[in-house]
Amino acid sequence: MNKRILITASILGLLAVVLGAFAAHGLENKLDMGSIESFKTGVRYQMYHAILLLFVANTSYLSTKSKNFICWLVLLGLILFSGSIYGLSTQGISGINFKSIGFITPIGGLLLLVSWLVMLINFVKIK
Repeated sequence: MNKRILITASILGLLAVVLGAFAAHGLENKLDMGSIESFKTGVRYQMYHAILLLFVANTSYLSTKSKNFICWLVLLGLILFSGSIYGLSTQGISGINFKSIGFITPIGGLLLLVSWLVMLINFVKIK
């Protein structure tokens, strides 16, 4: 279980670094500053949650069930939140209209919030 979470965290962190470098060097002359900043927001949240998963995998204060649930919430939340931001901010160069799926961004954000809430509830229950 912890190994899978650690691998997931590592992949998310690696992709965040790659996407951050892409935003800084590959998109700078192709997108307006607002779109680049949006893209970087997606990258930042992806990295924050990769670090969160590293913590989740290594803490003994969470049950295996809670760790698994948090991992899935984070993974799905990042796909919806950061993934939709990546699509929306690059639609000018991709030619794909992502505006119709823009509603999933806050759903992804809500899943990320719930992952933190699940962790908080587990920590409050510690005796």
